[in-house]
Amino acid sequence: MDTNCILHTLANGLRIVYARREGNVAFCGLAVNAGSRDEAELHGLAHFVEHTIFKGTRRRKAWHILNRMELVGGELNAYTTKEETLVYSVFPSGNMQRAMELLSDLVENSMFPEHELEKEREVVLEEIHSYRDSPSEAVYDDFEDLIFAGNPLGHNILGCEATLERIGTEECRAYLKNQYVPENMVLFGVGSVTPERFMRMADRYFSQMHHSLLRQPRVPVVPQPCFDELRRIDSHQAHCVVGCPTFGMHDDRKYALLLLNNILGGPGMNSLLNVAIRERRGYAYTVESSATLFSDCGLFTIYFGSDESHASKCRKLIAAELDRLATKGLSPRALEAAKKQYAGQLLVSSESVESYALSMGKSVLNFGHVNTVNEITERIKAVTADELRTVAELISGNCSTLTFL
Repeated sequence: MDTNCILHTLANGLRIVYARREGNVAFCGLAVNAGSRDEAELHGLAHFVEHTIFKGTRRRKAWHILNRMELVGGELNAYTTKEETLVYSVFPSGNMQRAMELLSDLVENSMFPEHELEKEREVVLEEIHSYRDSPSEAVYDDFEDLIFAGNPLGHNILGCEATLERIGTEECRAYLKNQYVPENMVLFGVGSVTPERFMRMADRYFSQMHHSLLRQPRVPVVPQPCFDELRRIDSHQAHCVVGCPTFGMHDDRKYALLLLNNILGGPGMNSLLNVAIRERRGYAYTVESSATLFSDCGLFTIYFGSDESHASKCRKLIAAELDRLATKGLSPRALEAAKKQYAGQLLVSSESVESYALSMGKSVLNFGHVNTVNEITERIKAVTADELRTVAELISGNCSTLTFL
């Protein structure tokens, strides 16, 4: 998306990024540098606050919040990760001020009424149960709990029944006050209003926020011994995650890791693992890899779901592909083809305005600037065969495995 981004910081420390784009749809949101890693003992608090921030403010009841954007055809959305929370709205152009005023009301005035919390607690419990009923989801949660044992990064974002019962109005208010603060947030927007007008609105609705960030530093991850664990859950399929910790988002090796991930088990049907396991042998319906980058570390995983009789074969094929990439690497021709494919995927995904708006906010939150598609593409193109092989060696020699049967 060929859009120029304007960066600005309010006097209170709130960072703002805005991209002007003519069109019928606009976006406005807040990216918060706080997630399940920042909850201390109340696991699930970050996600629960994200759910209940819409349940009433000093000025509005839950019904009015729900309808504020929907009555003009817009939507309010939010999601929580291990280290971030995003609260945002997509709406027809011409409603930027409506959206921004609502967002400011939510982060400054949410009251978290107890009767609303009780109802939402049941909703989140159902969400937890739905994940536990899906082995392909639950195996990831349990794997992360093992790989990050003793660290908040390992905890399930949703929390559990025991901790949810301990979360009340005061806990939610304290979390909002301590984490949703100017220095810890980025206001982002994409729309047709002028940058000057967007900045004036931001100053009007957010400049009165002055409370400071109040939380403990994030606990560093302590490396754990490799494991190979099997858990019986009476499933029709074997669900398996293979993976290891990696470096984080601020390490330049991340570009080699992202390229390697795309080659091994990315979204393309021609990924090495999809060809080896599904296309050639029919051992699995789903085989995929992912690279998640945190502020100070990362996680690389490969997942497959197969019949129990094929599980060990799939694991051997995964080990063989990793070993081949670590020892032989890719030919110059194959490496250039992989780079070209990844660059094309980045270009296609950038055409989604919603994805662009969210990535713009997260980029400023984590790096202080917007990483454009062209910049990322150039970094991917610069990855050498030796860099790719070195990252493959790191993964190949440090993998742990969790299997549900």
